[in-house]
Amino acid sequence: MIDTLAFYNYLADNSIDFFAGVPDSLLADFCACIKANCRKSKNIITANEGNAVAMAAGYHISTGKIGCVYMQNSGEGNAVNPLLSLADEDVYSIPMLLIIGWRGQPGKHDEPQHVKQGKVTCSLLDAMGIRYVVLSDNYKDELQAAIKYMNEQNSPFALVVQKGLFGPYKMEKESSEYALTREDALKEIISRLTQDDVIVSTTGKTSREIFEIREDNKQGHSNDFLTVGSMGHTASIAYGIAIGTDRNVWCIDGDGSLIMHMGSLGVIGSDIPDNFKYIVNDNNAHESVGGQPTCSKNIDIPAILKACGFKDVIVAETAEQIRAGIERLKRESGVAMVLHTKQGSRADLGRPTTTPQENKKALMKKLGAIK
Repeated sequence: MIDTLAFYNYLADNSIDFFAGVPDSLLADFCACIKANCRKSKNIITANEGNAVAMAAGYHISTGKIGCVYMQNSGEGNAVNPLLSLADEDVYSIPMLLIIGWRGQPGKHDEPQHVKQGKVTCSLLDAMGIRYVVLSDNYKDELQAAIKYMNEQNSPFALVVQKGLFGPYKMEKESSEYALTREDALKEIISRLTQDDVIVSTTGKTSREIFEIREDNKQGHSNDFLTVGSMGHTASIAYGIAIGTDRNVWCIDGDGSLIMHMGSLGVIGSDIPDNFKYIVNDNNAHESVGGQPTCSKNIDIPAILKACGFKDVIVAETAEQIRAGIERLKRESGVAMVLHTKQGSRADLGRPTTTPQENKKALMKKLGAIK
């Protein structure tokens, strides 16, 4: 196990002082350490991983220093374009240190959405021509070799991080002014829906809580699409479903997901189906991977939704406001709702006991797409 603060300090001692990325549960302690010890202007929690690669490239151009980009391995997909068409030695040849959490590592149990990504994590790096090492306790020698390579070749280098490698580092979470938890808000929403309504929920704890609420209510799961992977694409999935059915499709998104691929909202807002009902839960955090903050406190999500084409946005933070908001969304088209909730989830929160394919097939049968 690596002493997380010692690792951070070793990076700083070697002039790696700029960090950008999307938090990951395997890197939660490392991300907490960066947040506690790095100036805010030098630790940017980005919209997506490609965004982080571009920032690290820009920082190198202005300083000559190597930037550090952190991500879950699922973020490799978002990073492929700028890694190959910007940082690659055949284009601008820009060095940067990639720190990648290895979810779904072969031989280690993980959730279904991580299995394939875990299998191809290293082969994707090979395909892109990016040198890498699976980080170990011998990190000083490994970092020195990486730094030497990046300086000589002006190319990215990746450190692949296995589960449990970084030692504990506690992050102080920000206090919240809001009373409801996300699960409280979800219970209110689900209690107002009918057996004809479809839910499409964002990845992480939101989908896990919806699954357990359905279990507690003995309602079954055939009305729900639990987006266990593909973060940032929940609204697009829900939009596609809404185009193909007359049923109301309730998209329950999160602030981190909305921010990750915000451009899709402009496309959706240009032609909103009457049955597309958009709700975003904003708790100002990537809670499912450790609670690192998003930038939602610094942007006006209701104004963004209106600018993207929604005719009005309901803001709710109490049970009464949620109930009234749901009734209005039932009556009107082109209206969205932003929920403000506090961070936090039950310690005993489980995970879906159905597989993603079982989830998909159950909903498709409900919608009449298959027999």
